[in-house]
Amino acid sequence: MALMDPPEGLGPQGTCLWEEISGAFVLRVDELRILGDACREVDLIERMHVELQTAPLIVKGSMNQDVANPLVQELRQHRSLVARLLAALKLPDEEDQEQHDARARSSQARHAALARWRGTA
Repeated sequence: MALMDPPEGLGPQGTCLWEEISGAFVLRVDELRILGDACREVDLIERMHVELQTAPLIVKGSMNQDVANPLVQELRQHRSLVARLLAALKLPDEEDQEQHDARARSSQARHAALARWRGTA
C-alpha cells in the first residue's frame, strides 16, 4: 500500500501515527482530514506531557487554594479527543480482520463442500 506524505508541520509522534495508519489503510479525503487532526492532537499531547514532567501537579487556584495543574485536565481532554478521532476512522483492528478472514475461509470451504456434495464441482 502506498504511504501518503504526512501533512506539513507534524512532529515525530504525529508523523509516526500518520505513517502507521496511512501505510496500512486506504483512506478517503474526509478520513485523511480526521487522521491529520488526530496526528496534530498527538503532537500537542506530547508537548503538554513534556511540559508537565517539570511542572508541579498542584498549583494555586484563583482563591489561592491548591488545585490540580490545568495541564492534567487538558491532557485528559486531548487524549479523549484523539480516541474519538481515531474511532471515527472506523479502522478494523487485527482481531476483527483475523475473525473476518477466518469466517470468509469457512464460508468458502462450506460452499465448496456443498458444491462437491451436489456434484456441481
